[in-house]
Amino acid sequence: MTEPVRPRRSARDWIVDSLVFVVAVFSGFLLYDQGSKDPISPDLLAFDFYFGMALCLALWFRRRWPVQLALIGAAVSTFSDTAGGATLLLILTVAVYRPLKISLLIFAANAVSLMIYIDVRNKPDDPAAVLIAAVAMYVAVAGWGLYIRSRRQLLQTLRDRAERAEIVAKLQAEQSQLRAREEIAREMHDVLGHRLSLLSVHAGALAYRPDASTEEVAGAAEIIRASAHQALQDLREVIGVLRAPVGELPQPTFADLPVLVEGSREAGLPVELVLDAPGTLPDHVGRTAYRIVQEGLTNALKHAPGEPVRIRVIGAPGNGLEVELRNPAPNRRRGDGKGLLGLTERAALVDGRLEHGRTPDGEFRLFAWLPWPA
Repeated sequence: MTEPVRPRRSARDWIVDSLVFVVAVFSGFLLYDQGSKDPISPDLLAFDFYFGMALCLALWFRRRWPVQLALIGAAVSTFSDTAGGATLLLILTVAVYRPLKISLLIFAANAVSLMIYIDVRNKPDDPAAVLIAAVAMYVAVAGWGLYIRSRRQLLQTLRDRAERAEIVAKLQAEQSQLRAREEIAREMHDVLGHRLSLLSVHAGALAYRPDASTEEVAGAAEIIRASAHQALQDLREVIGVLRAPVGELPQPTFADLPVLVEGSREAGLPVELVLDAPGTLPDHVGRTAYRIVQEGLTNALKHAPGEPVRIRVIGAPGNGLEVELRNPAPNRRRGDGKGLLGLTERAALVDGRLEHGRTPDGEFRLFAWLPWPA
């Protein structure tokens, strides 16, 4: 197992570590000068200086081994005044980079070290006063380190929340794009499928009627030209939503239903329409009813061309809107059923329901109930 690569020390880290080293060395010289007056042997005084300076040099590695160096500092502080500043900085480092339990352990180790120090150095001052002053200094340094740690954790938490919020916003944007694409695909299927079915019917009529008169051929060609032009116009409108602001997708209305039926009649499909829906229908329900009739006519043109289609659209506010299409069912139905699946989803989106299938009479029935609030 390879050892994880540690991050390189940044310019800010170099500046901070340099200041920490200078402060430790400077305070070490001051404390050594004061401690040189203690009644101790010259050898212990020499150990005081050299071990204290070594601990100051070890501060360059405090980020990597804070706990180990803090324990070494506690041991050196049992006899060294020079190590006093470096020891305090190591206590601060442990409080910043390690949990509270470890900080308390280091604090206890230094408290024990302080008791030994008072006995070893034979301080002329009051031992109790020295102990209280040192403990107060330890508490102040450790508290400062814990404050820095908690502040860093708070900032990291805020950064994590901001990153999560950014990720969530990105996912929501992707989902919105996906829904927009699905809406465009559904519109292209509904709009172009109907137009292309009309083209297919008239082109098939020309292929199977070579004996048609010039007037009939010209009439069929004109219908094909008009349907192709309208299909191209519908395609331009649907694709135009990619350049338009959200919500500007061109949508048909319930009032366009007779025009839709008339277009199918002109294509040679016998259509009987019963429309009885007085009142103002909600826009989203009206568009769903339009799409259901459009898909039903498209399927009739593809699977049962020339067969009569009966359409019944009846409803009233408070009772809902019923949309029913019936036509003779073909012996073998072609297609993957994606259009009917899309209609089921459309009806569910407006809290309605949709049914389709063969009837005992040999007809294909497409029925939908859509809510119409009072």
